[in-house]
Amino acid sequence: MFPSQRPRRLRSTAAMRAMVSETTLRPDQLVLPMFVKEGAGEPVGIASMPGVVQHTRDSLRKAAVDAVHAGVGGLMLFGVPTTRDAVGSGGTDPDGILNVALRDLKAELGDATVLMADLCLDEFTDHGHCGVLDADGRVDNDATLRLYADMALAQAEAGAHLVGPSGMMDGQVGVIRSALDKAGHLDTGILAYTVKYASAFFGPFREAVESQLKGDRKTYQQDPGNVREALRELRLDLDEGADLVMVKPGLPYLDVLRAVADASDVPVAVYQVSGEYAMVEAAAANGWLDRRRTIMETLTSLRRAGADVVLTYWAVEAAGWLRERDGLPR
Repeated sequence: MFPSQRPRRLRSTAAMRAMVSETTLRPDQLVLPMFVKEGAGEPVGIASMPGVVQHTRDSLRKAAVDAVHAGVGGLMLFGVPTTRDAVGSGGTDPDGILNVALRDLKAELGDATVLMADLCLDEFTDHGHCGVLDADGRVDNDATLRLYADMALAQAEAGAHLVGPSGMMDGQVGVIRSALDKAGHLDTGILAYTVKYASAFFGPFREAVESQLKGDRKTYQQDPGNVREALRELRLDLDEGADLVMVKPGLPYLDVLRAVADASDVPVAVYQVSGEYAMVEAAAANGWLDRRRTIMETLTSLRRAGADVVLTYWAVEAAGWLRERDGLPR
């Protein structure tokens, strides 16, 4: 009888629970994904992601400064262009919206945060795929890699500390690393989207970037049932020089995140994607969940499963709650 009561003694007060907590969460472990829309005169709300907007260049700068002041560890930037073409030329154009916005934030923030950029063509192609298409309408892996190399150089020159190849092309990390090194960008790191599933949870994101995709990406993103395949992708990305690796989505793949964290010798990130965000916001809006508790529980679960870094649209709000918890000004 007496030993069975022992665990409860360590739950008796908030201070006791904090002292023995096995999983910690800090603001600087959070990364805020941000969208910037070319030509926007004011921020544009995203219906399926209440509270998230497509920024103007000016509002992006202000929101980025606010995020850094809140203690958020990094920013991941996505561009929403006004025009698209078959090869996604807006992504490699130094004057494309993503690269212009990177320069804006680099000038505004310098090295005060970790500035990250999505390295993928899907936002910039008129067909919505993550690469260029061959004559049969399939994604041409090697032709896409050549454009990824150019895109990496454009982002590095614009000021990105980390580039995030998310297109799931074979060999993408090695090609990008080689291109960066040859151009002298030895300090620009690669956050590899190592495990990215062909997931239903990406729906609201496609609204956010005004995706032109018809169909799906199952021929290059991973099958939701596979774990061993994810670990093969991990070994390949590590061999090719990834500085960090990522699992995406997060909550439906906690087992995969744990397996990757156990096998990786570099930091592991996880992306709490748009569908995860939308579900919690919708349930909270209907009064079905306690919003703050649910958000913090999901973030803790991602850390518990092995994530060193969490990309989340709640980064700034959660950072404020964590500072409040620690008795710091918000």
